[in-house]
Amino acid sequence: MQRIEVKSLLLGLKCRVCGTVYPPRKVQICMRCFGPLDPVYDYDKFEVNKREIERRPKSLWKYIELLPILDRSKIVDIGAGFTPLIKAERLSKYLGSSLYIKNDGLNPTGSFKDRPASVAVSKAIEWGDRVVGAASTGNLAAATAAHAAKANLECYIFAPASTEIGKISQTLAYGAKAILVEGTYDEANRISHVASEELGWNIVNVTTRPYYVEGSKTLAYEVAEQLGWRLPDHIVVPTASGALLHALHRAINELIDLGLVEKKNVKLHAAQAAGCAPIANAFMKRSTKVEPIENPNTIAKGIAIGDPSDGDYVLKVLYERGGKATAIPDEEIIEGIKILAKLEGIFTEPAGGVTVASAKRLIEDGTIKPDEETVLLITATGLKTMELIEPSRDQVIKIRPSIEELLKVKL
Repeated sequence: MQRIEVKSLLLGLKCRVCGTVYPPRKVQICMRCFGPLDPVYDYDKFEVNKREIERRPKSLWKYIELLPILDRSKIVDIGAGFTPLIKAERLSKYLGSSLYIKNDGLNPTGSFKDRPASVAVSKAIEWGDRVVGAASTGNLAAATAAHAAKANLECYIFAPASTEIGKISQTLAYGAKAILVEGTYDEANRISHVASEELGWNIVNVTTRPYYVEGSKTLAYEVAEQLGWRLPDHIVVPTASGALLHALHRAINELIDLGLVEKKNVKLHAAQAAGCAPIANAFMKRSTKVEPIENPNTIAKGIAIGDPSDGDYVLKVLYERGGKATAIPDEEIIEGIKILAKLEGIFTEPAGGVTVASAKRLIEDGTIKPDEETVLLITATGLKTMELIEPSRDQVIKIRPSIEELLKVKL
């Protein structure tokens, strides 16, 4: 029997605002109205069934038909995707609802950013680019650097100088060069745009942005598959630029339209840190426009983007799906980190603490009902931000090396 090659069904790009369609080439925004572009696929040719998808290797690339790489030989894969979906029994009992943890901290570089980085670097290879980079608050830096190392590409990272040292060290270990900007993420991002335009570097979340974001969609595909091809009632999403939440919205619609799951209105909730909550602030005013935050001030540096590129579109999704946006103060973020670690054995960075604390609020105010299924997205490991967690006095016991000393300890 002749083997049929599985390939992407990508047709091109479509403007989210005016509907202008472009061929699948290197274009960042709509040339007519400057709106964002989303990939479009030939859904009529999607003929794969659920059983076949399940049999494929467990990575994000099992959904190749709905990802934008046209030449499979150019895929750069270091094992991202298909991370565990865990029934959080103890956390569910503690918070009073049915909760699942999607633990994307178990991706190769420790965050969900391996998903978009894998797609974007693959696209760069497809286009013949030899230099890649990223504007990043830390996790995308490491993910891009790791995939660039695998592909033997030069890599340059633009990040705020305040980025956690663990994330910068990880990035440098992959051989990338870090350009640290004395300023906010938004300022680092603006400089990366200049590098893309003037130096011709493929900045993955700039040059390749319409394609890059598609990698994040696979989180929703996996959740549906891991739940037995059904959708949860709620997904709580740590939110920075808003690209992840909007990608999940697209993915849920695709799953329904392709008949892979039954139709369901999944409520998506945007979880932000109070020290940088432009989307949550706008939501609480019932506004349709996000007002930028000039000086973010939160321990959740990984989601501290004051001028979110997809902010207005996230608001639209929240209103359409009946979701909410929350703004979580630093003390509740720390508590969320500790609760997740103590009850479920999962150590998350502050963005995950924001997610847990947000879920707690949504359960307490009745938005999430006790019998509804909720998936909490834990997007990165806490091993990159260990300096934020200080042990309590009763946790660390120092003794001299003798049994007598041990017996004196009140355990």
